Amino acid sequence: MKKTLLLLGLTLCLGTITLFAADPPAPTLEQRVAGVEAYVNNTDPTAPLKDKDGKIPDGLATPTSATAGPGHNAWMMASAALVLFMTLPGLALFYGGLVRRKNVLSVLAQCLGITGLVTILWWAFGYSFVFADGAKAVVGDFKKFAFLNGVDSLPNTNYAYWVSHNVFAMYQMMFAIITPALIIGAIAERMKFSAILLFVALWMVVVYFPLAHMVWGINGLMNGVWNADASIKAIDFAGGTVVHMSSGWSALILCLILGKRLGFGKEPMPPHSMVLCMVGTGMLWVGWYGFNAGSAVAADGIAANAFMTTTLATAVASFVWAMAEYMLKGKPSILGFCSGAVAGLVVITPACGFVTSSGAIFIGIAAGLVPFFACYKLKAWLGYDDALDTFGVHAVGGTLGALLTGCLARNSANANLATNLKDYVKDTFFQPLLGQQLIAIVVTILLAVIGTAIIAFVVKAVVGLRADEETETVGLDLTEHGEEGYHGA
Repeated sequence: MKKTLLLLGLTLCLGTITLFAADPPAPTLEQRVAGVEAYVNNTDPTAPLKDKDGKIPDGLATPTSATAGPGHNAWMMASAALVLFMTLPGLALFYGGLVRRKNVLSVLAQCLGITGLVTILWWAFGYSFVFADGAKAVVGDFKKFAFLNGVDSLPNTNYAYWVSHNVFAMYQMMFAIITPALIIGAIAERMKFSAILLFVALWMVVVYFPLAHMVWGINGLMNGVWNADASIKAIDFAGGTVVHMSSGWSALILCLILGKRLGFGKEPMPPHSMVLCMVGTGMLWVGWYGFNAGSAVAADGIAANAFMTTTLATAVASFVWAMAEYMLKGKPSILGFCSGAVAGLVVITPACGFVTSSGAIFIGIAAGLVPFFACYKLKAWLGYDDALDTFGVHAVGGTLGALLTGCLARNSANANLATNLKDYVKDTFFQPLLGQQLIAIVVTILLAVIGTAIIAFVVKAVVGLRADEETETVGLDLTEHGEEGYHGA
């Protein structure tokens, strides 16, 4: 009996000690205030507190663990929805309006099909491939976040202190969705639906996932802003290389391998609905705020600057493109305004979080002139059939944007540039950063061109690339999807 009572007493004592030991000390007022300041300033909530002399007092640290902040999380969920809005319905209507009426549903089906396919790839291994902090600078870890295991509502502090990991993963998935969807503009009206799906699945693995990891992965080869050990000190705020250059240069190679549409250059192929094109353009512009300002991964001052620069560059480019048409052709077209707006959005994308308002105006002017030249002159000179000018706008525009980012990035616009790039970012046009951007451009073009060529020939051997002549003549809507976009006269 005595032994039993003794054991019971020891158990109660140990339980009491454990219970009291598990209770952390209450945070001080200074610690609570520091946590609020970290949230407002989008800084590390677990960083130790410092006294007025910048020293860390013994035993004093901010007690806040990594947790999502409601304001930042809300902005990123809204941004994710806006980026999806760019594809569905923005890009679908923009491209859909530009094709002939017999192919409008094929464009919508391709956008919808790519959305579902890329979502499955992203869930299975794509997110892990891009954003897991593996040991390699070119590819991520296939297994760490496979099937989104471990991607919960706590932040992944490699990328955001106050945004839930699952929200960040969904936001980045929207980028993965729209990028291959851009390619279909070049091969519209003539590529088989089955071939498009197979091509996109392979292209994501070979081109997009590695490139996104290199540019945005925490240990990526070309992540000059956050990776101190990056071999190429390049910068890309929201996807000039990752999204627009990769899709644009791939689109050129694919349309060359695929060949021209039947009757190209011999019969007129005007857009069937400039109204849909204009509506789609407006949706793209609105959604692009999530694309660009959302890439700050916080509702902070950098996001605000990206919002401003995106607006300025886009409006200027739309105006300049249409005025260039006015001068050369005598009439400013709706297509000119729409193409200029999209070009402005593309060119400002890599720079939006790194440049000032004056830099954005300069980018807008360049975006209105250079892609205009590529679409109206270069395309005619070389004779390739880029149906909806994906190469002229996204490849040329994305490359231009990457170059101008290297010229116009300023510490005054984004103090993070001084973290690992203090020797590269200067207040000059031809600054050391420009050389790094050129290297990143070459790497991106080589990956996109070589990867696309290999994939295209693999797909051609497996399922074939092009719809047969009868299918193309009747239109892809009826032959591939069994539906028509319009009925009656």
